[in-house]
Amino acid sequence: MNDSSSVFEVIHESVSNGSTKLSVARMCEYAGVSRSGYYAWVAAAPIRAAQEQQDRDDFELILWAYQQRGYSKGAKSIHMRLLHRDEPVIMNLKKIRRLMKKFNLVCPIRAANPYRQMAKALKTSNVADNLLQREFEQYGPRMVLLTDITYLPYNGIFAYLSTILDAFTKQILAYVLSESLQVDFVLETVETLVRDHGISLTAETILHSDYAEEKTMPKLFFLFRCLFISQ
Repeated sequence: MNDSSSVFEVIHESVSNGSTKLSVARMCEYAGVSRSGYYAWVAAAPIRAAQEQQDRDDFELILWAYQQRGYSKGAKSIHMRLLHRDEPVIMNLKKIRRLMKKFNLVCPIRAANPYRQMAKALKTSNVADNLLQREFEQYGPRMVLLTDITYLPYNGIFAYLSTILDAFTKQILAYVLSESLQVDFVLETVETLVRDHGISLTAETILHSDYAEEKTMPKLFFLFRCLFISQ
């Protein structure tokens, strides 16, 4: 939004809610913008609304590509993932970067992995086995906990919700909201779980996620065990 648009928005809000007795012409004069420009901005409201809706629709596609496993999270990878959909989507890199910035979708910075370093120091190469085979409900309460991340649109941006659910009772045991998809807020969810429900968990409790089934030295499982043992 340019400076004039910001001024026009303030003027329009003041006129709409009756918070000023000044005329539009006088407010435009004080703000250093033209009255004709203001009325042109008001008339273009449907166009801006349509553009905003198009941005949201396009960002849904970007977010879909961002969440696919097996791809990095940069704009170029998102661009390629969209091209390889069952129904290919052509979206240029400039637009992808603009919408990621607009909706606060941040690419994670590749950094040293402390869990991988720890595994290397211990000379292990642990891969989480798929112990459950998708049979989530047969073990009883507090025995199988499911993790998930979803996104929630609000005020023109997105928030990300990390949850841990009891597979047997369907109770949400812990949740954390975040403005970005950084791993720390997922780990915070595990810490909240142990803090609030640690007394009802056992050393046999399984923390399950699709991520933990596929990645070496899964962070969630490892942190859960460490926190539980420390209780």
